[in-house]
Order: sequence, then C-alpha cells, then structure tokens
Amino acid sequence: MPFPSDLDIAARASLRPLADIADRAGIPAELLEPYGTGAAKIGLDAIEAMADRPAARYVVVSAITPTPLGEGKTTTTVGLGQGFGHIGRTATITIRQPSMGPTFGIKGGAAGGGYSQVVPMELLNLHLTGDMHAVTAAHNLCSAMLDAHLYHGNGAGFDLHNITWRRVLDVNDRALRNTVIGLGGRLDGVPRETGFDITAASEVMAALALATSLRDLRARMGRIVLGYTPDGEPITAEEIGAAGSMTVILREAIKPNLMQTLENTPALVHTGPFGNIATGNSSIVADLVGIRTGDFLVTEAGFGADMGAERFFNIKCRSSGLVPDAAVLVATVRGLKAHSGNHRIVAGRPLPEDLLAENPDEVHQGGANLRKQIENMTLHGVTPVVAVNVFPGDHDADVAAVCEIAAEHGVRAAVTTHFTDGGKGAAELATAVAEAAEEPSDFTLLYPDAAPLRDKIHAVATQVYGADGVDYSPAAAKQLDTYAAAGFGELPVCIAKTHLSLSADASLKGAPTGWTLSVREVRASVGAGFIYPICGDMRTMPGLGRTPAALGIDIDGNGDIVGLS
Repeated sequence: MPFPSDLDIAARASLRPLADIADRAGIPAELLEPYGTGAAKIGLDAIEAMADRPAARYVVVSAITPTPLGEGKTTTTVGLGQGFGHIGRTATITIRQPSMGPTFGIKGGAAGGGYSQVVPMELLNLHLTGDMHAVTAAHNLCSAMLDAHLYHGNGAGFDLHNITWRRVLDVNDRALRNTVIGLGGRLDGVPRETGFDITAASEVMAALALATSLRDLRARMGRIVLGYTPDGEPITAEEIGAAGSMTVILREAIKPNLMQTLENTPALVHTGPFGNIATGNSSIVADLVGIRTGDFLVTEAGFGADMGAERFFNIKCRSSGLVPDAAVLVATVRGLKAHSGNHRIVAGRPLPEDLLAENPDEVHQGGANLRKQIENMTLHGVTPVVAVNVFPGDHDADVAAVCEIAAEHGVRAAVTTHFTDGGKGAAELATAVAEAAEEPSDFTLLYPDAAPLRDKIHAVATQVYGADGVDYSPAAAKQLDTYAAAGFGELPVCIAKTHLSLSADASLKGAPTGWTLSVREVRASVGAGFIYPICGDMRTMPGLGRTPAALGIDIDGNGDIVGLS
C-alpha cells in the first residue's frame, strides 16, 4: 500500500477539544478564545497568570544547511513533542505559521508531515486565525499613510529617492517586485518607484515575533524607519502618525494560537518571519506562554543552524530573556550526501540513483556541514543532539556514518522515524534530548550589545559561517556609520544571505573555507530591533514556478480541500 498523503493522515486525526488541550497544559480556561473548533487564541494575560508554574526545559530545533530534499525540521519538532509523551514526559511545541505564498508555490505547507503533524493542517496552512492578513493590513496602512503624507505636502521631508518602506502581500508574485505608483493624474498620488515584498518579509512581522507585550509592540511600531531626509535623518512611523493604528490592527494578532498535534500535544503556532532577512523563528509571546505548560518546550528555528539557530540565540533569546537548555540538529543521509557536492539535485525531479546507493564515505564527506553546524551550537554553550531523520530506503551503514560524525564531536545522536511512526518513532530522540537538557549548560551570546556593528558582523561571519573576513561596499560602509550615528549601534545583527550554503554563495556545499563575506548593503529594522547586512541578491517576493502547487489544490464534491501538501 502506498504511504498516505499528509492531508489523508490529517483527515483521520482524532482531535480533542482545545479546552482539554489547554487544561492539560495549565492554560487558564478564561484566557482561551476559540476560533471555530481547530484553533484558539490565548490572551496575553496568560503570561502573568502562569508565572508561578515551573519553567519547562527549553529546546531549540535546527538543522544542517538545507538542501532541495528537505531535512524535516518542523516534522522533527512535532515528532519530538509527541515523542516526549512516549517516555512519560509532557511537552508543548511552538512553530511558525506558514505563508500562503509557499503553500501555493513549490514548497507546500509547513504543518509537519506524515504522522508528525499539527492539525487541522488545512487550517494551519490557510489563513488560521487571520494573523498573516493583520500583518499585511497593518503594513499597508502605513504604506498608504506614507503616500498620503507625500501627497499632502511631505511635511516630514522625505527624500523621494530614499524611501525604504514598500508594500506587502501574502502571495508569490514576481510581477510586483518592482513597481511605479502614483501614475494617472495629480489626484492619484506622487509618482515614485517602489515594490512589494511577501508578508513574511515585512518588518511588522519581525516586530510582532520579537515583541514581549502589546505595549512593547506599540513601541516597536513607532520605531519603524520608513525612509530618510535628504540629510540622511531617519523618519519613523511615529512621525507620520501611523504607529497607533498599526498596533490596533495587530491587537488580536499578537495573541498566540493554540492547536494540537496528531497525538494531541499542545502546539502554539504564531508569526512567520522570513528566514533570509529576519529571525525565522516563532514568537516570543508564544514561548513565554509555552515555557510554563509542561516538562519541555520545543521550538523550531528556520533554515540551518548558521541562520535560524544563530538568530534564535543572539536575537530572540536576547529579547526574551529565555535561556535554552538543549538543541536538536536535524540531519539526513540524503542531505549530507548532497553536501558532498557530487550530485545535481533539482526540486521536483527524480533523485539521482547514485544518491540513493549505500555510500558511507560520501556521508562523511558531506558531513563537513554537520560538523560545522555542531560547532555553531556548542559555540553558544548549548548541548546539541543530532537527530538522524531516517527516510525509507536509507542504508544502515549510511545512518551509522551520521552517528559516527556526532560521536567524533562528543555529542549524542539519535535515530528517529517520527514521519512514519509518529511519537513512538521519536522516543529515542526524546530520551537523548531529555538527558542533554539535564546537563549543565553555559549559554553564551556571540557578542555584547555594546560591540560595534562591524565587530558583530565579523563575529557571525568568521565564527559561525567560517569566512576569513568581511568586505563592505562603499555604500554599506556609509550605511553602518549612519546607523551608528543615529543610535542604532547597540542592536544585534541579522545577516541576510542565502540559506543554501554556510557561505553567501548558494553553490558552495559542505563547509566552505577560504572565502570572504561581501556586504553590499545594510538596512535597519529598528522596529523589529536589528540591523541586517545584505549579502548577495535577496528575493523578498518569490515567484510561482511553471507548475505551482496551486494547480493541484481544489475543492471536491463534498466541499473538502484536496491537493494540499
């Protein structure tokens, strides 16, 4: 029999009432706000109401550098959360809400997979409680107020050639990357060049993810920089009067969403910041609630450990004050073979036959990437556990090779089959993580707040990415000096680069050496609370492929969704 689709598995799920899920997690019933039967908002008063409960062990899940094969971070996060139940422990998971752009594009949804999913998976992947649309609306309200401000005289003194605030939409649409607005007549606005990003790339989304309270969110909205005067002075959303209304739109969106896994493990799904130019992590408020709900809180950091986990450590933990007790590093045999550089892998096409052949030597060759990502975890004083996410057809010798790499570095490795076996298949991983979380840890930020911006960038580039140094374009160097002079120098850095390599060159696999990180531009996300240097050409508005997932998604004769993956 063929393995059932994710949607088929999810359709057969035995869901418990969310009131029961909340009760088991100790979330006060009066703070639960149901959205139908599949999701509920949790009022932020839960953070204070649950403050006296014991804190859970805090575990972050990351991975080797992504390949087109997919390493299964979300699936592992869900499987691990379920796995704790099979060893007599309780857990809650926190994950990001997927963007509908990738859902209808090539990537598909992000509810996990197989027998390790958050359900209802259709609800999770499509709208959920409307948070994504609230971010879109808040962002575009600011855009509209900015253009109205220009139309009515530009009292703040914007330089029309240095307005950094664009518009957003939660759809993959390459035609909107670069646009000209204000065309028509005098009453149609001030003509200027601008464009659209996908909603996940909005600074509003990043700020929502990093806010610790509604009051904090209001302050962050006010600090958002929209553009600059001809003299280079920043102009904020507060200065044009947009920040208050933006926060009002986000008043419900800041509340985390409660759902459940296939095995009824509590799941907090909240925010979805872009992984290339933002943190790639779910919200702080979800973690502040989840940290008081059981023995373990398992959260996911997007992309590889050099990106999502580094930002989890140096940006998210810096803002939340929470300290991780352990980390999980997801690796697959196929992914490590891909990092050997011996195979050409194209998403959507059949895998090369030699990739599937037994070859432990090739696993060790591509294992350079795993070795560096283990180092990136231990660099921050966190004990990692390598989760060997096994696919059907993987060879025992290849799986053993992954475990050997972990042993070389003195860290645990656990084989996990949660995709096919659910939480039972992750019991070994749960045991290893529980052991690691009990060991003394010495969590360390990579750099202090007071370090100069160039020193922060150099630390990430050389210690995490493995670069020899950093080069700055004249424009980037000037921007860094401008931000320091404006008082933004104490912000952490979030380096925007490809997620497909430890370097800034997507074609370089494994753990590249002998290269220099080139920074072409630096931008300030002051509302979110970080500076982001840009390395390479970052696409913040994806496009649809020739055969996007949207072609196969439909409603059947019973009114049920089909084709969603």
